[in-house]
Amino acid sequence: MKLQQLRYIWEVAHHDLNVSATAQSLYTSQPGISKQIRLLEDELGVEVFARSGKHLTRITPAGEAIIKKAGEILRKVESIKQVAQEFSNEQKGSLSIATTHTQARYALPPVIKKFIKQYPDVSLHMHQGTPMQIAELANDGTVDFAIATEALEHFSDLIMMPCYCWNRCILVPQGHPLAQVNPLTLEEVAKYPIVTYVFGFTGRSKLDEAFFNRGLSAKVIFTATDSDVIKTYVRLGLGIGIVAKMAFDPEQDSDLVALDASHLFEPSITKIGFRKGTFLRRFMYDFIEQFAPHLTREIIDEAYHHHNKAELEDFFKEISLPTY
Repeated sequence: MKLQQLRYIWEVAHHDLNVSATAQSLYTSQPGISKQIRLLEDELGVEVFARSGKHLTRITPAGEAIIKKAGEILRKVESIKQVAQEFSNEQKGSLSIATTHTQARYALPPVIKKFIKQYPDVSLHMHQGTPMQIAELANDGTVDFAIATEALEHFSDLIMMPCYCWNRCILVPQGHPLAQVNPLTLEEVAKYPIVTYVFGFTGRSKLDEAFFNRGLSAKVIFTATDSDVIKTYVRLGLGIGIVAKMAFDPEQDSDLVALDASHLFEPSITKIGFRKGTFLRRFMYDFIEQFAPHLTREIIDEAYHHHNKAELEDFFKEISLPTY
């Protein structure tokens, strides 16, 4: 069994069983990958992939277990490389982050700017996706860090740390009747069609809970993953927008009115997560602390050694989070 063979089955599984696309991504030949996979299957005595002619059709049950173990081995190999890099040049390496549009657009830019200035030789890669996609990318080792508000709790192999609390604002065009309502209530908000985030995205669950708990039905007529798209459709008169408060820019959005909604909805918590077993290099610690100053190296190391969600929540219970 060769490490290269494990790399091949892992990559094929993560390229939708497309051997040609896998070969392109690894800069090798399709026949070479197919041959090595066959050699591995012959050695193991089981099929990793089921086939129809020359095409791979699905991963077999045995293949699922083998590929999972292969992923663990490949991550350990990568950790060994990172250890070596840390001792050879602690200023050089790569850092990959998966996050949502709202975090990438509004929360991360000043952190990224400072980080790049401090570590110009670290290659930074940003992946955007849904919270579930983000968590999956961190869970399978594709990225180093996941930053999101939803879905991270579904993956037990992720160490999740709270970064900050945030709430929402309601966006309306200038002169909208809702801007004259004081105090603003959920009952008044429920009278209008709503443009907001896709369910399971950027704290959407807190919004739905608030209406449900008051026995109200939210008239959500349009959803998007992008705060800027939501604002565009508010400008078109499609409905009122409910977005993260950080997504409102008084200068760029001067044609809109932002109504504070922190008294209407429970705050959400954005977290940063990484996979258990990840070797954190110095610049990784620094990135986390720049994004969430209370997450010092000492706090991160202590969180690293808590084994389940309940222990982590108890550990962070006494830590005061900033609110935006």
